[in-house]
Amino acid sequence: MTQADVLEDVLAVTGVRGVLGARIDAGDDWAWHACEVSTAAFHAVTHGSAWFSVAGGEPFELRAGDVILLPHGTEHALGSDPRVLERTSSMAEDAGAGVYRIGSGATRAHILCAHYEYDTPPFASLPDLVVLRGADELEDTLRLIARELVDPRPATAVILNSMVDVLLVQLLRAWLPTQPSWLGALRDPVVGAAVAKLHADPARDWTTATLARETAVSRATLTRRFASTLGESPGAYLTRWRMDLAARRLRDSDDSLEQVAAAVGYTSVYAFSRAFSRARAVPPGRFRAAARV
Repeated sequence: MTQADVLEDVLAVTGVRGVLGARIDAGDDWAWHACEVSTAAFHAVTHGSAWFSVAGGEPFELRAGDVILLPHGTEHALGSDPRVLERTSSMAEDAGAGVYRIGSGATRAHILCAHYEYDTPPFASLPDLVVLRGADELEDTLRLIARELVDPRPATAVILNSMVDVLLVQLLRAWLPTQPSWLGALRDPVVGAAVAKLHADPARDWTTATLARETAVSRATLTRRFASTLGESPGAYLTRWRMDLAARRLRDSDDSLEQVAAAVGYTSVYAFSRAFSRARAVPPGRFRAAARV
């Protein structure tokens, strides 16, 4: 398993799914505010420019090609200039097909808005705001989304939501390699190689010693590198990953608790249930019932 596969693994297991909110066609003298939410928010300026700020932060300008991700759904505002960001939201006119007209005069900016829901937070170590300037890697996808919005056809909603998922992967793939974040830690050759091994065979009876041996470093080096890049031990990372895998099986399969426990490396249902309850604050049986309501 490569480090790229680990990113794919995390997004799949945590159940990240995107939903396109709208395209804003903005004119002059407008403001739009978003309260704090439990999902991740995404905005992309595909034409013109807009001003942006998070609650309590300094405003800055977004130009065509810039994209932002708010991994924790932080309260934020968009507007035509920095002076209007403190105003209440301007009246938006529903133009149909997921397009909203806001502001006065001719359209000066197009902004795509989306949000990402998830079953297990995959963005825990990311900052409140991710900004990618002039995102060439996302350009083609953004253009396709804009085209679908302007000319909706059968199954447009399915296509748009799939493209929003693609946008997230493209954004993370472009941004993470240069950042000291959780997934960015995979750039560390020792941690990246070790994490890939844990993901490839999570049910194996791993110890720090066996993982260090297979990664060709000392146990002390492996422990130190995990602590400095991920802020936890290899054992803690493995347990968290196993619980994420178990949660997906409980949600998406009819496997018995014995089968789920064995799939993530536990020889007894009792030990698995204790670990799962500690991680999720609810027993696995109750978690499954709630996930299927």
